[in-house]
Amino acid sequence: MHGSGWRSFLHYDDRQDNPAIDMALLRRVATYGRPYLGRIAAMLGIILAITLLGLVPPLLVRDLIDRTLPQRNLTRLNLLALGMIGIPLVNGLLGVGQRYLGASIGEGVIYDLRVALYAHMQRMSLRFFTNTKTGELMSRLNSDVGGAQRAITGTIVDLITNVITLAGTLAIMVRLDGRLTILAVAVLPLFVIPTRLLGGRLRGVVRGQLSLNAEMNAMMNETLNVSGALLVKLFGRGPSEVGRFAERAGRVRRAGIRQAYLMRWFTLTISLVSAVGSALVFWVGGLLVLRDPAFTIGTIVAFTAYLGALYGPLSALTNARVDFATSMVSFERVFEVLDLPLEIEERPGALTLKEVEGHVTFDHVSFSYQPGEHEPGAAATLSEVVRYGRGASAIQPPLSQEEGRRPVHAAGPEAHDAPAAEAEPAPRWALRDVSFSVRPGQLAAIVGPSGAGKTTITYLLPRLYDPTEGRVTVDGLDIRDLTLDTLAGQIGMVTQETHLFNDTIRANLLYARPDAGHDELEAACRVANIHDFVAGLLEGYDTVVGNRGYRLSGGEKQRLAIARVVLKNPRILVFDEATSSLDSQSEALIQAALERIMVGRTSLVIAHRLSTILAADVILVLDQGRLVEQGTHAELLAQGGLYAQLYETQFRPGIVETISPRRTQRGFS
Repeated sequence: MHGSGWRSFLHYDDRQDNPAIDMALLRRVATYGRPYLGRIAAMLGIILAITLLGLVPPLLVRDLIDRTLPQRNLTRLNLLALGMIGIPLVNGLLGVGQRYLGASIGEGVIYDLRVALYAHMQRMSLRFFTNTKTGELMSRLNSDVGGAQRAITGTIVDLITNVITLAGTLAIMVRLDGRLTILAVAVLPLFVIPTRLLGGRLRGVVRGQLSLNAEMNAMMNETLNVSGALLVKLFGRGPSEVGRFAERAGRVRRAGIRQAYLMRWFTLTISLVSAVGSALVFWVGGLLVLRDPAFTIGTIVAFTAYLGALYGPLSALTNARVDFATSMVSFERVFEVLDLPLEIEERPGALTLKEVEGHVTFDHVSFSYQPGEHEPGAAATLSEVVRYGRGASAIQPPLSQEEGRRPVHAAGPEAHDAPAAEAEPAPRWALRDVSFSVRPGQLAAIVGPSGAGKTTITYLLPRLYDPTEGRVTVDGLDIRDLTLDTLAGQIGMVTQETHLFNDTIRANLLYARPDAGHDELEAACRVANIHDFVAGLLEGYDTVVGNRGYRLSGGEKQRLAIARVVLKNPRILVFDEATSSLDSQSEALIQAALERIMVGRTSLVIAHRLSTILAADVILVLDQGRLVEQGTHAELLAQGGLYAQLYETQFRPGIVETISPRRTQRGFS
């Protein structure tokens, strides 16, 4: 801001970080109109007809004044009157057709753009969603795409109409009187002045307003969902959240005031220029009527009418240039997301496997959640693209539950000796050189202290992330060589935080296999020990579970999630055995369900119960991202290492119920 009061509105420039509108951007926007070329041509023809018909009435008025009335020609008078009625009627009917074609083109282009944007978001990696606020994505899909829609259905159509009107008006004015036409055109350069003064600042304000709206939407999304609203109420933070929202809404309000203020100044200057031009034409035209008998009253009346048809479209064209520039901001913001690189992509010629045995191997796998130079092809986040461009990538994404409590490791002594400008932060490894193998049908129990890397292993197997180093294989094939559909079809995952859509139980189960019949749903629920509960509900399988399943208990949601995986029938099962928050009955039902679905499947389970660990074919012990021990329960106890220590403190019968996690040096996550 420079100065205060009204001057602050005129000097607002959004820090001059707006990308330029170039031909590449315009060509890219135009590609979305190619499927609608036939409709566009028809609409242009209608616009031309409407515009030309709209230029006829002043000529009828001129004929009425100069010929029909002096000659007392009744027939001609009747025809002129019919013309005055017929032209608006025909124009109105043509306008209906133009409006239909314009809407179908605009809505079609926006449909294509919105679907492309949503599809691209669906292909983004989990890292993208952990870095980006949901409200920001909603803003791109709604506010920004809506702005692009207004550009297509409003600004561009108006631009074409005004260009045709301006050209036709000038042609008629030249035929009426070349002298007055030159005078009217002489003031045209003045229309450039308000555009140069205010156009760029207005575009900056609009871009800033879109960003502020995205921030406000993000906050609403975080605090108005069930989890956010519950947290606000439990901590009594309602008044402070209202204050935070009021502050963000206030910034949106101030940006809106800036935009309205600048637009009013813009309109004022354009109107002033139009008034100057009209006054000159009136004055000179009046002198010509007084001094030149050949210059008739009808001519100056018609010429005056065409002045409105000249300055009106010209003013609109000048304004349209600003509108078009600001509307391009919406396209820019949409394309920013469409241009985000995909971190998880299928390789050319990726393999589709119909039969998977389930042999899982981690081969010297290292992984860091920090994207950077040590991780080729790391996807930039939405915020990084908007603020810094695709080159910067230094934001640490939110960590999983177990990584969130991990200590940050220093870079080492040698890092302090290097110049500050050249020193690179050491990668914060979630996994480091991890190798193990789980044969088909085996149960692998993953144990270790909080932050050891257990959840990261379960993220790498279904390829939610790719290893920074090393490889993960299924049946000897690098999972990066398999199609994403193959992995999704053969790996079933049940996480600690079960997500259910605000829909019926049936719809949530069918998400795993839309073609499943009711008998299959019921069979899956019987395996998961949830059928009796569902059958006892008033609406049974058609019961709506509520937002994120909040009408169900934690155990009921977990068992529905297990039933969904059973219906999917994967060859490999990944499960985070988080039963500590459940009652003993729900825990027993879940354990019984898991024992049934693990039979014959390769299973990787983050184990919290001794019964699961004892049943495991192999136990993987992680500590600070490294696999420090592996073997059976008896073998690991005999080694007397980390597993033996954890067994003595947390898993030995009779201790697990009485010991407090705070009293142990290392506790399971």
